[in-house]
Amino acid sequence: MTDPISDFLTRLRNAIKANHRIVEIPASNLKREITKILFDKGYIANYKFEETENKQGSIKIALKYNAITKEAAIRSLVRISTPGLRKYANHETLPRVLNGLGVAIISTSKGVMTDKEARLMNVGGEVICYIY
Repeated sequence: MTDPISDFLTRLRNAIKANHRIVEIPASNLKREITKILFDKGYIANYKFEETENKQGSIKIALKYNAITKEAAIRSLVRISTPGLRKYANHETLPRVLNGLGVAIISTSKGVMTDKEARLMNVGGEVICYIY
């Protein structure tokens, strides 16, 4: 596996398509921060960080679905910056996802944050993914 973030997003995407309630993903610090952002923005119902015997740990994510239509809260997860082609943006050129309805996750010098938070703090960085 050469791109752990892409693997994280693909596992989420596959679990949503299979209508799973919970998905388990190997942990890393960046994945933990992305999971916290997904929870804060209301895209997932809950999460739990667990330690495993190999000290890497895992993340258990409870996915969020609409009670009536059974539709997932996450409609699309798109990886933007890849290991072969990194995408960076300064605070003036940060992307807006669906004209502000979606979220772009940015890895900045001040930590991992959404595009709106990065604009407020006037920092740019690597555009990791889009979620809407």
